[in-house]
Amino acid sequence: MNPFRPNASAVKLFAMLALSAGVCVSAASAQDRGQARSMVMSRQGIVAAESPLAAQAGVAILEHGGNAVDAAIAANAMIGVVEPMMNGIGGDLFVIVYDAKANKLYGLNASGWAPKALTPEYLHKQGLRDMPQEGINAITVPGVVDGWQKLADRFGRKKLADDLAAAIRTAQDGFPVPEMTSAYWSASVDLLRGDDAAAKLYLPQDHAPKPGEIFRNPELAQSLQEIARGGRDAYYKGAIAAKILDAMKRHGGVMNAQDLAEYSSEWAEPISTTYRDWTVYEMPPNGQGLAALEMLNILETQPLGQKDTGFGSTKVLHAMIEAKKLAYADLVRYIGDPRKQKFPVNTLLSKEWATQRAQLIDPDHANCDPGPGIMAGGNDTTYLSVVDRDGNMVSLIQSNYSAFGSGIVAPGTGFILHNRGGLFSLDPASPNLLAGRKRPLHTIIPGFAQKGDTRMAFGIMGGWNQSQAHAQFISDIVDFKMNIQAAIEAPRFTKKTFTGCDVEMENRFSQKVRDELTAKGHKIVVKGTFSSDMGGGQVTLRDFATGVNYGASDPRKDGEAIPELPQN
Repeated sequence: MNPFRPNASAVKLFAMLALSAGVCVSAASAQDRGQARSMVMSRQGIVAAESPLAAQAGVAILEHGGNAVDAAIAANAMIGVVEPMMNGIGGDLFVIVYDAKANKLYGLNASGWAPKALTPEYLHKQGLRDMPQEGINAITVPGVVDGWQKLADRFGRKKLADDLAAAIRTAQDGFPVPEMTSAYWSASVDLLRGDDAAAKLYLPQDHAPKPGEIFRNPELAQSLQEIARGGRDAYYKGAIAAKILDAMKRHGGVMNAQDLAEYSSEWAEPISTTYRDWTVYEMPPNGQGLAALEMLNILETQPLGQKDTGFGSTKVLHAMIEAKKLAYADLVRYIGDPRKQKFPVNTLLSKEWATQRAQLIDPDHANCDPGPGIMAGGNDTTYLSVVDRDGNMVSLIQSNYSAFGSGIVAPGTGFILHNRGGLFSLDPASPNLLAGRKRPLHTIIPGFAQKGDTRMAFGIMGGWNQSQAHAQFISDIVDFKMNIQAAIEAPRFTKKTFTGCDVEMENRFSQKVRDELTAKGHKIVVKGTFSSDMGGGQVTLRDFATGVNYGASDPRKDGEAIPELPQN
């Protein structure tokens, strides 16, 4: 199988993409293809990020002697400047690093824990019966800066100050706000007005910046400069920590100095499964990546990619939607923070479990209330992918959880504090029950896959969309023989709820297929051609047999895959 060539069915299904992109479609034309963009190809490094400025920041680091990890930190820091609603140094981070020389994967879980005093009992005394989704009690310790430090210390070639330099300059000098960023910003005005410091920072002249308006954030530049000089301790023990704790007191929060100072991100072995002739990797719990692997295992029992099970067919989409429901039911029932708890990860990853679960798929009817298997005894995120000229690769995802997170800014810091604590449960029977110094079940997941001499770092953001999007992307590559750009552009569905038969689907799936799915009981909500509800992804791929790197960027975002220029 050639992983770089879209098959005939993909070309036919995506012809409208080419038309919408202004490509003249003709059977005689060499440019008759099923994707709006070409893959980026280079023998040098490539950075794929949802912001061109972020991708360029990463490429500049590569061109000045940095490696994939340095470039990923630089790109991530820049996205925190130019897309502050999505991510930043008030959020969490997960990373998969591929060390080409060692031919080994490393995972880093830089998700933060709950303050020690943030307990169900404490929230009950505040009159709360469910986890708050914004405000002071939704804030957990942000993990990203500690994650940057561990990545730089273990793998980086450049100083952290070098990696952060472009982001610092951009925050200080300002940047024109892009169209999509402006739209997200405008949607969060009411949340930002709920906190004086957030409104002062993010609503200059009392409104969200319009497209093309210059936004400057000298306070964020100062915070990044302090991190550049003092590393993670500047954030968790120094002046930044003091400002965060002052905000906690002002809002009546329970986070204290020890919660910040004692936090540490953790190295973790990625988990994996085989899907046909590929091996696919995700981060272990507390992330949701296990659901992507279980979904792929269930799909492996289905005959996808054959005569009547081509891409976009009713049989394929029904099988995928039903597999999603089963895998996510298991996720919610069995997975949380594994520290001090034992979870059945090996069972959920097993082919035997998938075969058992797949038997519950009725080919003629949608299951509107799938339960977890029985055992004996939102979507505001950024993802980026990097490959350097030596073949080192980084799959990195970082998030505030919801747009502008908790809605709270510690005055003088220049960044929003995330609301990741909103993902805890107050159900005593849940493995995701809130507890002090515990990490919540996480939505953000970096992905990685390999086959033979091919290595691929990929991710698709968007809350609970992510595992199901990962599985669809891998199936597009493996079952339908699409190249990475065609696969990241391909129409997707998403079901962000855990019960019911509702499912969102892009309008590029045919009306006939949507009608047939409706007849099976699916309740379809039709979305736009490239809907942001389906998340946005980035991909880099390395063919070690030829030494060629490939990059792809999702048109659902504003990003690019940008190659490094050859060096003397």
